[in-house]
Order: sequence, then structure tokens, then C-alpha cells
Amino acid sequence: MTAPPSGSATGSQPSRVFLSYARKAKADEALAKAVRKSLTEQGYSVFMDQDLPVGEDWAAEIEAKLRCSDFMVVFLSKPASRSEMIRAEIEIARKQADSSGRGKPKILPILVRFNGSLPYPLNAYLDPLQHTLWRQESDTPKVLIDLHKVLGGGTVSISPASSFSSAEETEAPPLYAALLPPPGGALQLEDPWYLERSDDATVLSLIRQQGQTIVIKGPRQMGKSSLLVRAVAEAAGVGKKTVLLDFQIFDRATKNSSDLFFRRFLAEIVEQLGLPDEVDERWDTSLAVPQNCTHYFERQVLSRISEPLTLAIDEADALFGTSFSEDFFAMLRSWHEMRAHPLKKAWKRADLVLVISTEPSMLIDREHQSPFSVGEISRLSDFLPEQVRELIRLHGSELSDEHVSQLISLLGGHPYLTRKALYDLRKKARPEDLFENATEDNGPFGDHLRYYLLRLQEKRDLAIAFCQILQNEKCEDESLVYRLEAAGLIKRRSGKIVPRCKLYEDYFRERLHPRV
Repeated sequence: MTAPPSGSATGSQPSRVFLSYARKAKADEALAKAVRKSLTEQGYSVFMDQDLPVGEDWAAEIEAKLRCSDFMVVFLSKPASRSEMIRAEIEIARKQADSSGRGKPKILPILVRFNGSLPYPLNAYLDPLQHTLWRQESDTPKVLIDLHKVLGGGTVSISPASSFSSAEETEAPPLYAALLPPPGGALQLEDPWYLERSDDATVLSLIRQQGQTIVIKGPRQMGKSSLLVRAVAEAAGVGKKTVLLDFQIFDRATKNSSDLFFRRFLAEIVEQLGLPDEVDERWDTSLAVPQNCTHYFERQVLSRISEPLTLAIDEADALFGTSFSEDFFAMLRSWHEMRAHPLKKAWKRADLVLVISTEPSMLIDREHQSPFSVGEISRLSDFLPEQVRELIRLHGSELSDEHVSQLISLLGGHPYLTRKALYDLRKKARPEDLFENATEDNGPFGDHLRYYLLRLQEKRDLAIAFCQILQNEKCEDESLVYRLEAAGLIKRRSGKIVPRCKLYEDYFRERLHPRV
């Protein structure tokens, strides 16, 4: 089947197509322009952000266009796969498709000279989807044919994205591993630039023991997931079975149903352990859902493995806001306490490792039933000045004392941004240019800053609260303060609430003007 000449899905209104690409990826941008030209000539309504001025109106327009689009075409080169903006646009599109009831926008990935596996979480979002591959200029006509076919309701015979690996690759990188050396996502275990903190030693020491509950807390991009994967690897290294889950990638339908979520939770566990999936057969509808889940986990998981087990959950706070979050977390708390029961010896072999950004006390009424206030609580914080200097040494960067002070003052020890700056400097960026262009939308931190601008546009209450903090260093709504803190945008200092770093203060003071 081919697309109708009018580009219309209904025969009347043209289908709307959103093109998502990385601004600094030249091949992606060139291909996106070719696709826009071709689709426009076929009668489609095509949106590409190239002509929009960046600012708050830009963010509003991006979100509005995404929400009303029928299709989202994503151009994914290796640089683009690490783009926070592209990830944000994909997440908004997925959320819109789930909530709209019409499954739109439909996401269509185009891999641009991409060999290997997509980094997490893009691989979880996109690997199952129909896609096409562009390697060189001569592939453009075929890509356009494939794209027209899919937009018109047809299919293309292309393998899943994860199958496009280079001949040199013998195995895919770990699910949670970001491509290196560029920063972003959880760091691979062998990353030579990973900076160990005191929390690492504590967590890794505890995980070597049995029956541990460990909670890793901290704002976004603090290194929580990097520490989590190291804890899981350490557990496997001492002979434990391991399960690693991320609630962020559970879809809206699953999060809307207590019964469906608990069943999928168990199904994911048994799949990773290589155990038979008998969840549906053994589900007793006369019992409460948490009871069913606990019985199954004890009888069909713990009783079937002789080794100790580490159950690690990333993005645990992704469940907050669901109708069953308190029941689920109360169940985990009961699993923690089950270890003390003299007749429940199998539970003594089970670890729980939870990663969370949000302060649970704001969102769990039954604090005495929360798993986040027991066991070892590891609170990650920004790098101290001496840790920044150590990271500079690990990167082999030759910075003057003045530039080191500027870096610390600008970024405040933000782990991801500090690593991003040192990566750019490693690629021969001049320190003077890095600092001079720090708040530019196309500067060294532009992709990261625009990600937050788009997210704040999506959450107007947070944008208003952030403006209040920028103006007055306070906000009356404590729940919004906790959400901004969990997002990694603000921090508390000497009784005041301030932007997390000078870079955020300078950028958002100029661009963020919410309309109340």
C-alpha cells in the first residue's frame, strides 16, 4: 500500500507529521530536510522546529505540535540517540498516544548511520517499532519510499532496531549502559571516568551480604542509576541471582490497572530469572492483588532458586500518582520485614535495592508502611570541589586554576554537566568558548537546557513555582518544591530555595516567563 497523493489519512484533512532530529547532527538534519520536502510535496502537513525561535514560545509550540500530530518521525544517529531533547519529545509522544485513545502520534524511527544497540531507555521505547535505516546518500530514495508506505498504512520488511549491529560487535551493551565516552545515562561498569563516592563503598559492601534493603535517593542525573548497575553487578559477582526493573518504561495502560501492573511485575521477574511464567494460572481472584503477588513471589520465585536474589528497581517513583502505589510500596515494606519471620527463611536471601528521586514522605501517607524509610538510605549529592578536581584529573584535562574555579562556580558540581563539560574539553573545545556560550541554546549545554524548558512548558505549575524561586528564593507550595528538587532544578541552601547551579539560574531567568 502506498500513501494517497493528498497525504490524508481520512481523505479530507492532511496527516500531520512531526520531525524530531538533533540540531548538531548534520546528517540527521540534511535527511530531515529531504523528508520534509518530499512529504510536503505529497500533501502532508509537516512540522520541523528549524524556523522557530528558541524560548518559551518555542517550547509551547513544540509541545502543541507533538500532541496534535498523527506521526512522529525520529532521526537517530549516535549523537541524536544521546539527545535529551529527542528523548523528551519521544516521551511526550508516547504519553500522548497512550492518553489520547487513538494511538497517535505513531512513532517512526529512522536509524542514521547507526550500528549497534540504542542506549537505554530509547531501546526499550523504540526497538519493537517498525523502522528503516539510512547509511548513505544513495539510501535516501528507499527511505522515502519506506516512509510513504508506512504513513499510508502499509508496512516495511525491516528487522527490529536492535538487530543492526556492526560486524565487530559480539554482544550488545548492557541495557542500562549509555554509549561512551559521551556522558548521559548510566555509566558502563568499565567507564574509566566514573568517579567513586563514599556511597559507592557503602552500597557495594552491603550488597555482598544477604537480605539487604538499600534505597538510593537523589535528584535527576545525580548518578543513581550508575550506582544501581554497579550494585547489581557486585551482587552477581558474589553469586546472587539478579533482577533489574525500571518502572519508567511501564506503559500507561499497565499503570492504570493494579491487577495488570502486579502481574506484569511478576512476569518481568520470572522472565529475567528464566523461570516459567505461571502468573495467570496461579492468580487467585479471591485474594487482594498484593497478597497474590507476595504468594507468587515466595512460592514460585524464592522457593525455586537456591541462590540469594537481588531485586533492583530503578525509577521507583514513576509509580507515584497511580491508584495502587501505596499498596505496592506497602507490599515491598512487608517483604523487607518478612526476613525477621522465623518461618520465612527464604526471604532472608532476598535483597531490595530501590532508586528514587522524589521524597517519598510527600507522597506516601502511610510512612510506617513505606520501604523508603528502612534499611540503608544512600543520599547522593553534587560533587564537592575536590571531587570535581579529581574528575578533571581522570579526564586528563589541563585547566588553569581560574578555569577550574569557573567550572565549579557555573555548574556547582552537577555530576552530568561537569562530565559533559569535560567531554567537550577533551574534544578540544576551548575553555573560553565553553563558558562564553554556556547559556546559548546551541551551546555546549543547549540540548540539556532545552530539555528542561520543554518539560517546564508541559508542567505549568512547576514553571510558575520555579519563577517564584528565581525571583524570591522561596515558594509557598512545598509539594512543587519537592518536585522541582527531584527533577534536579533546585536545591535548599541556608534556609532558602535556589537554582541548583548558576547555569540554571542564568538560563531560566532569561527564558522562563510563565503566564499565570
